[in-house]
Amino acid sequence: MGSTLIYTSLSTSTRVFSKTHLPTSLLFPNDELQPIVNSTNFYSNQILKHNKKSTKAIKATISTAETTIEVSKTAAVATTGKRLKVLVAGGGIGGLVFALAAKKKGFEVMVFEKDLSAIRGEGQYRGPIQIQSNALAALEAIDMDVAEQVMAAGCVTGDRINGLVDGCKTAYDRIYKYVKFDTFTPAVERGLPVTRVISRMTLQQILAMAVGEELIMNESNVVDFKDDGNKVTVTLENGKTYEGDLLVGADGIWSKVRRNLFGLTEPDYSGYTCYTGIADFVPADIDSVGYRVFLGHKQYFVSSDVGGGKMQWYAFHNESPGGVDPPNGKKQRLLEIFGGWCDNVIDLLLATDEDAILRRDIYDRSPSFDWGKGRVTLLGDSIHAMQPNMGQGGCMAIEDSYQLALDLEKALDKSAKSGTSVDVVASLRSYESARKLRVAVIHGMARMAAIMASTYKAYLGVGLGPLSFLTKFRIPHPGRVGGRFFISQAMPLMLSWVLGGNSEKLEGRAPQCRLSERANSQLQRWFEDDDALERAISGEWFLLPLEKSCEAISLSRTKDNQYIIGSVNHEDFPGTSIVLDSPKVSKKHAIISCKNGVFYLTDMGSEHGTWITDNEGRRYRLPPNFPSRFHPSDIIEIGADKKASFRVKVMSTQMKATEETSAVLQTA
Repeated sequence: MGSTLIYTSLSTSTRVFSKTHLPTSLLFPNDELQPIVNSTNFYSNQILKHNKKSTKAIKATISTAETTIEVSKTAAVATTGKRLKVLVAGGGIGGLVFALAAKKKGFEVMVFEKDLSAIRGEGQYRGPIQIQSNALAALEAIDMDVAEQVMAAGCVTGDRINGLVDGCKTAYDRIYKYVKFDTFTPAVERGLPVTRVISRMTLQQILAMAVGEELIMNESNVVDFKDDGNKVTVTLENGKTYEGDLLVGADGIWSKVRRNLFGLTEPDYSGYTCYTGIADFVPADIDSVGYRVFLGHKQYFVSSDVGGGKMQWYAFHNESPGGVDPPNGKKQRLLEIFGGWCDNVIDLLLATDEDAILRRDIYDRSPSFDWGKGRVTLLGDSIHAMQPNMGQGGCMAIEDSYQLALDLEKALDKSAKSGTSVDVVASLRSYESARKLRVAVIHGMARMAAIMASTYKAYLGVGLGPLSFLTKFRIPHPGRVGGRFFISQAMPLMLSWVLGGNSEKLEGRAPQCRLSERANSQLQRWFEDDDALERAISGEWFLLPLEKSCEAISLSRTKDNQYIIGSVNHEDFPGTSIVLDSPKVSKKHAIISCKNGVFYLTDMGSEHGTWITDNEGRRYRLPPNFPSRFHPSDIIEIGADKKASFRVKVMSTQMKATEETSAVLQTA
């Protein structure tokens, strides 16, 4: 069911769109959205549905505020003789959310969008977007019905472990031992929704439906405007003109509204190109991990659960802008760039189709003191385009939308009380002042996160050219040690402010938590205990041969099941007998056992020994007759023979060890 639903949200719409407007019903024939079932076990498996009863109950909570709004709007219209007409350049997420907010406040709205192919499903799919707690709360304050639909269609990631990990297979930290981020606690402590990931196209469909087809004009590219002090006139690329009381530029990082306001300025190149893709892939730790950032020198990799048995990933690499890959060459290049990294990264790349991989250079814009002039202002990427490292670009646009609509409403109320016309210019400047500081801080955090992620060095000698030989001594780099300490101390405070710092400004929204957003009862323990996090892996354990001389071995986590490894079959052994044809394998060489979900390997006094190479690259011989624990990605050598060597791998029960994966592991 989950897989079918996610494909529905990603597939091309079969509806026929007019040239200038959206259809009435888009993909959804009625007022309900069928929720995507979250793939995690500890989540409720039924994301909160959009039903009229719950909506009415929520509306009752804020009925007083809504009544006040209606009174003020009526008074303002009576005073001025007409409603304010708001022109919005850009029908992306920021433009649509603001249009919705303005519509809910009673303003007349018109949205101009040059290409609605993303909503129609005709354009190239850009992938899911993370909507964090702060943005979801702002969306609730704007329109609870729409917020419910968005949350029902999203995949919750904020109720699991998220964080940083070394990306290389010879990492200092084990795969599950890294700096962990808690996005759940800051949300529930403030009564905010838990962070979700949603298809960008689905999100825009929901927003467009709520705004209304009659308010969105397609193939309408705003190229110029004129502000005469009393009204704003926009000019479209086709020569048509439209008048309004104000203009909001939400037309993205290459904004034409911004250019006409302040002149042509180029955005700042981050130094990184980004590959992104979506794979039909379920990690073994899907129940306990929402997203990870894998760190490396001048490159990093991000993976996130997006629901429906799919994973989204981003691969960042330091290089000059404007690079182009040969036909069908993206996947191969990524496998070369990240070829020495851990299985989590390689497996995702292998599971991704070439056609599902997109590439774009990452740009942002430095914070500005000037957001607008006269009756024109900017919103979202058009004024504060951010790098994606904080996942807050779209979230800041949603916060902008709420604040701008609120300040316009306050100006409306003031004019109703004073009997004067609405002071549009003052309301726009008020919005800009309210948003500048918070946006600038989060913008700086996103840049800092990119610097920290890309300058990461595991050991002394990394990136030092002639001194690179120092890496063989495995001396932890001081920057890594200090950075980890700083992040572990600063991250809780930073997340608390980013996710909850704007919640007190949301008028008309009562703090509330959903029972459906309960996290796993072990979540707190996973934050404190790395061993418990590894034990939470729910997949199948395999010993994958490094050479094709033997078969892969599947290990059962059943308490009483044991495996004896030797050169001959042991029929009398109360377990599974594994025969390896090698002169260095003793008749009764080693035993594998499982206790409390953890696997142990015991050498039975073999002649040539049993060896383990761990994630840090340390190779050691097991003491005889003493159980030694092994972990995912460890290399096990039976008799120090490559023909009897295996890599430990854990895969979801929905995944299988393919020949392609094994081939990569052989060279790892």
